[in-house]
Amino acid sequence: MSNEKTAPDARKSITQSLIGYARPRSLVMLLLGFSAGLPFYMIYQNLSLWLAEAGVSKGEIGLFAWTGFAFTFKFLWAPAVDRLPIPILEKLIGRRRAWMAVAQIGVALTLLAMSSVNPAENLLPVALIAIAMAFAAATQDIAIDAWRIEAASDEEQGVMAAMYQYGYRVAIMVAGAGALFVADKVNWAAAYQFMALLMGVGLLTAIFAPKVEVREYVPPPRASFSKMVSQSVIGPFRDFYLRYGMHALVILLFIALFRVPDFLMGYMTGPLYIELGYDKTTIGAVRSVAGLIATLFGVFLGGVLVLRANIKHALLFGVISQSATNLIYSWLALSSATTAGLAVAVVIDNIAYGAAGTILIAYMSSLTNTAFTATQYALFSSFYALPGKFVGGFSGFMVEAVGFAWFFVITALVGIPAALLVFLLGRPEKNTGEDAPTGAAPP
Repeated sequence: MSNEKTAPDARKSITQSLIGYARPRSLVMLLLGFSAGLPFYMIYQNLSLWLAEAGVSKGEIGLFAWTGFAFTFKFLWAPAVDRLPIPILEKLIGRRRAWMAVAQIGVALTLLAMSSVNPAENLLPVALIAIAMAFAAATQDIAIDAWRIEAASDEEQGVMAAMYQYGYRVAIMVAGAGALFVADKVNWAAAYQFMALLMGVGLLTAIFAPKVEVREYVPPPRASFSKMVSQSVIGPFRDFYLRYGMHALVILLFIALFRVPDFLMGYMTGPLYIELGYDKTTIGAVRSVAGLIATLFGVFLGGVLVLRANIKHALLFGVISQSATNLIYSWLALSSATTAGLAVAVVIDNIAYGAAGTILIAYMSSLTNTAFTATQYALFSSFYALPGKFVGGFSGFMVEAVGFAWFFVITALVGIPAALLVFLLGRPEKNTGEDAPTGAAPP
C-alpha cells in the first residue's frame, strides 16, 4: 500500500525555508546543476556561432538543433541508468554517482574531441561529436535527477530544484560569456578545452557527494532477459498507470502543455530585438546580467512557493505567470527601442520563467516512485519538452502571418488549456493493494 508523505498543508516558516538552501545536499545540488548546464551552451548557441564563423550554411547549422532530441528521448535509455551497475565504480561510490561520473567524463571527452576538429574542412565529425556530447549530457541529467529525487523528501524537492537551476544558470553564464571570451582572445579550440576542464567540478562533486541508493526495488542479479525487460522497462510505465489510472493521461497532458507558451515564444525574442533595432551589446548585457539575476530570483520564489503553498496553487501560479508575461513582449513590439523597456520585459519574463520551472520540476519529482526514479522522471521531462520543441519550429511562420505583437498574444493564450487542467490534478493516487510499490504522494 502506498506510504503517506508529508501532507501539503504542512508549512514551514520563512527561516526554515531559507535554512533548506544551506543544507549540504542542497549545496551539492548547486554544483551538479553547474555541471549539467555547462554542455548546453557548447552544444547549441556556441557551436552555432562557431559554425557560422566557419562559413557553414544556415541550413546545415539548423540541422544541429536535432541533437536536442537526445534530451527529449532520454527516457529510452533511462532504464539502463536505473538498473545497470557500473563495474567497480558502483561498489566505490554507488550507482547514481557512478553513472554521473561516467557521463561527466563522456561530456569532457567530447568537448576535447570538438576542440580538435575543423568545421570548415569536414562537418561530419563535428556532427557526430555533437550527437555524442548531447547523449552524454542527457545521461548526466538522468543520473543527477535520480540522485536529487532520492536524496531529499518531497517537501525538500522545491529547494533542491531551485539549487539545481541556480547552478545551471551560472553554468550557462560561464559557458556563454566565458567561452566566448576565450574564443575571442584565443580560439574556439581553447574555449572547448576550457569547458572540458570545468567539467571537473561535476566529476569531483559526483565522487564526494553523499551516497544515495535505490531505496525500493533492485532486480535480482540472475533474472532472465524477459523478466529484466518487464521489471526495468515496462515496470516504470505500468507502475505509473497503476497508481494513477486513467488520470495518468491527464497528468501527462498537463506536463506536456505546461511550458508550451515559453517554448513557442522563446525562439522569436531574438528576432524581435533585432527588428526593434537593439544592438548586440545591449541585448547581451541585459540578458546576461538583469536576465540572470531575475531568473535566479524566480527560481528562489518557485522553491519557496512549493514549500509554503498547496502544489495546485503553485502550479496555477506557474502557468498563469509564464503565459501572462508573454504579453509584455507584445507591449515591447509596439514600443520604442529603449534599454529600460528591454530590461523590464526580460526581468519580468525571467522571474516567471524561473519560478515556473522550479515548480514544475518539484511537481514531476513528487510523481515518481523511488523504485523507478530515473525512468519515470525522464519520461515526465521528455513529455514537457517534446510538444514545445515541435510547435516552436512554426513560430517564425506565425510571426510572418500576424506580426510580433499578435504573436505574443497568441503565445499567452496557449497557456489556457494547462491552467484549466490544474483543476483536474487533485484526484488521489489509486490504491493498488498491499503489494503495490511505494509511490509519491498524490498531486
